[in-house]
Amino acid sequence: MRRVIAQGTFDILHPGHVHYLSDAASLGDELHVIIARGENVTHKPKPILDDRQRRDMVAALDVVDEAHLGHAEDIFVPIEEIDPDVIVLGYDQHHDEDGIKAALDARGIDCEVTRATPREQRHDDELLSTGRIIDRIVERRC
Repeated sequence: MRRVIAQGTFDILHPGHVHYLSDAASLGDELHVIIARGENVTHKPKPILDDRQRRDMVAALDVVDEAHLGHAEDIFVPIEEIDPDVIVLGYDQHHDEDGIKAALDARGIDCEVTRATPREQRHDDELLSTGRIIDRIVERRC
């Protein structure tokens, strides 16, 4: 059984999220997804949707075996509990792969760290970013 972890904010699901999770799922037998708690999101604006709703939406996707909320103080706690064989980062996520590998090694977590492939836009009007979806909503509705 090869256990895979994907992680992210997953605010307003879009085709890029589905591609990322499908790509991650293809690397193993069981996909666990860790959803960042809104309070821990510091690299971009806070999520629009609350933690539980984002977790429930991700859990509803067929490729996801289990969706977890991240730990409030230590992002590595759920990783320790899940004990993955591989962690798949989104192709454009801000994470430093070497820094993550070093932190995993320091905790005695032996797993591979890799990146998902990008999803190419399939038509001119397709949006593959939560930020761009929000911009479009503001532009058209406000």
